[in-house]
Amino acid sequence: MWADAPDGATLLKRVGELPGFGAQKATILVALLGKQYGVTPPGWREAAGDYGDEGARRSVADVVDPTSLAEVRAYKQESKAAKAKKTS
Repeated sequence: MWADAPDGATLLKRVGELPGFGAQKATILVALLGKQYGVTPPGWREAAGDYGDEGARRSVADVVDPTSLAEVRAYKQESKAAKAKKTS
């Protein structure tokens, strides 16, 4: 599926066609593949959107140890709090 992906857009399309994969889950998997498994066809970071940013702590793609897990959890809590504040 990803070994012969010519570019990030194709990789994202292929991942998005998997059963149960919506847009967000597909971009996170593309980021995970690029950051942790070396699957880096041209344009993979762009295809992964914000999840592909260097040094990001947004998703499972960024979790490599207990510290990064805590950073991702903190980011998610901050995001939820900001969203709740907007709607109130």
